[in-house]
Amino acid sequence: MTPPDAAPSGEAAYIAFLRAVNVGKRQVKMAALRERLAAEKFNGVQTFIASGNVKVTSSLPNGAAVEQKLEAVLAEWLGFEVPTMIRTPEQLTEAYEAGGRLRTPLPGDPRHYVAFLRAEPAAEAARELEAWDKDGERARVVGREAHLWLSSATPKLTNARMEKILDTVGTARDWKTVSKLAAAWT
Repeated sequence: MTPPDAAPSGEAAYIAFLRAVNVGKRQVKMAALRERLAAEKFNGVQTFIASGNVKVTSSLPNGAAVEQKLEAVLAEWLGFEVPTMIRTPEQLTEAYEAGGRLRTPLPGDPRHYVAFLRAEPAAEAARELEAWDKDGERARVVGREAHLWLSSATPKLTNARMEKILDTVGTARDWKTVSKLAAAWT
């Protein structure tokens, strides 16, 4: 018997991290998003909280093709671009396990975030981000993820600054959210 969340035959599961949805005027209702993606031939569409975490199954040949189709569908439907970072369930597990092995580089209990990046940054760019040395802010790059530890409610290491340093698009999720996604979707 096939588990209810398993991909249909010939399809693979993908997790999409949508950047900057439900921020300002870029509002997207998750129920409407699930309906729209199902209408576009994505199967098993699930969402988790309103920050743009989506699981789909697709017969498209790879994650890059899924990423491109999702971005095209969302741009046409919403009228604005939604950069999308795709991971397979296995890649999400690897990112979660790698993050779990990292030691917090700051005293106290800073917030830990994982920024899912479109592409693995160049080594020099990764070193530049890891050299970030503002009070209460540190970063570590592991493959296509940047782990951020932030003690301030208004950090200087914003998503835009991280993208500029790394020369790639990314979107961050709180470690608690990543933990829940890894438990539910892998």
